[in-house]
Amino acid sequence: MKPVALNHIWQYTDVDAAFWAEHIDPWLPPRIIDAHVHLDDPALRLEPMTDARRRQHWAAEVFEPMPGDTADRCDAIVYPHRQVRHVGMASPDLSYDVLADNEYVRSECRKRGWHSLSLLLPQWPADRVAAELAKPGVIGLKPYYALISPDPNTRDKHIEAGIFDFLPHHALEVANDRCAWITLHVPHADRLGHPDNIRQIREIRRRYPNVILVIAHFGRCYTEPHAREALPQLADDPNLCFDNSAVLNPAVHRLALKLLGPKRILYGTDNPIFYMRGRRQWLGRRYINHTSANLHFNKVREPPDVEAKYTLYMYEALRAIKQACDEVGVDPDGIDAIFHGNADRLIASASDARNRE
Repeated sequence: MKPVALNHIWQYTDVDAAFWAEHIDPWLPPRIIDAHVHLDDPALRLEPMTDARRRQHWAAEVFEPMPGDTADRCDAIVYPHRQVRHVGMASPDLSYDVLADNEYVRSECRKRGWHSLSLLLPQWPADRVAAELAKPGVIGLKPYYALISPDPNTRDKHIEAGIFDFLPHHALEVANDRCAWITLHVPHADRLGHPDNIRQIREIRRRYPNVILVIAHFGRCYTEPHAREALPQLADDPNLCFDNSAVLNPAVHRLALKLLGPKRILYGTDNPIFYMRGRRQWLGRRYINHTSANLHFNKVREPPDVEAKYTLYMYEALRAIKQACDEVGVDPDGIDAIFHGNADRLIASASDARNRE
């Protein structure tokens, strides 16, 4: 087949079609909700991406804004013969017009029968948070530490902030009153296992029990050591959910399934980032991204015959989930819950609460 454009520099090729047919198609349920996808209007970027900014982090280098119509088109390519919906959110980046981008995402999701989370600016007062949650199609909030204040030199200026610095209590009170969904990307270089994260997540669950709290990326536990440190500490809360977006390590998926069970895990991609081609290698508490693209971060290249077999990162993640489900013995109902049922249930819960207002 002739390569088909996805987003940015990434393409869909014969390698991907063959990978899908062999590893994914016979196993993946017919209905999918991607609970973690980023949509943006490129025209709303106020500051152009620079080479210096791309060098700051690998994700910045592979990211280009993905409009709603591109996401829709890519779904048909990467998920053939599947019904796909999204929980969409704008990119949490102050180089965009955040207010306009929130509205763009809301509009794009609503017209497709998807749902959206609004980026939360921590400076908003309670009435502004309430107004955002009252908009049709918005089921919750997406806070992020980079939204505290901009810094052109690093995206991680506030990585050591506390959760309540970018998800303040007054916003949580509003979200609790409205049974809103919050997807939380935890701070700290030590990831989910940092004691402040564990303590503050427990506080959120205790003080704001109506909030639908979803911890993104298994709490940024991309390696098995991070997962073993963190996930057992939150395994006893049956109503605390996690999305598995951007996690490629089958050992992490396996541990999460054992500790949390399939009813607390939501499928996500973190696209458009995971249209990237390549594979990930784990070395203790760190990981190395390999890709065939000529990018700044891609300093450890593999032989050409290995790179020629690279598929999409999102396909590698799907294979990792499948491997973990097979090893743990997750039945078809549990697989359907991960890919559709859990997110569908939480969307319904947030939507019903809106309708009762």
